[in-house]
Amino acid sequence: MPYVDRQNRVCGFLDIEENENSGKFLRRYFILDTREDSFVWYMDIPQNLPSGSSRIGAIKLTYISKVSNTTKLRPKYFLQANDQQDLVEGVNVLNKAVKVTVPKQSDSQPHSDNPSHQGECGKKQVSYRTDIVGCVPITTPTQKEDVNECGEIVGNPSLLCCFEIGLCANSHF
Repeated sequence: MPYVDRQNRVCGFLDIEENENSGKFLRRYFILDTREDSFVWYMDIPQNLPSGSSRIGAIKLTYISKVSNTTKLRPKYFLQANDQQDLVEGVNVLNKAVKVTVPKQSDSQPHSDNPSHQGECGKKQVSYRTDIVGCVPITTPTQKEDVNECGEIVGNPSLLCCFEIGLCANSHF
């Protein structure tokens, strides 16, 4: 439990990962001194250490840009490439691997053979509703199509509108 000492510094024990990405956290005694602009840690309370013992690590407070509770956030991973080409290729491969794809509306519904009911892009025109679920746009037709005996769609043409299915992928590195 952190406490404020006689010199108005915040002190206490924390588990610190001294070797980055090792997954090994060691219990250390820390001192946060805003007057000295420093965050330092020791093996134990400095008064309990042999004389001449020095701190294990230190960070200047000006070097800290963000502190957050990582249990509430997605973990961030930092990757490094050997050169610019490897960097570009690696990012492209990762982006392609995490891309969410939505099947096209025309894949799940029968195609209309009547060209008079095709949009100017050759896409079938229907009214639809778009919902975004997990950053993926889902389009749902808002009305059923009535087809007469000639195979023509019956309905108000002004209610028909062109649709496109989009993709939204959220990737952070």
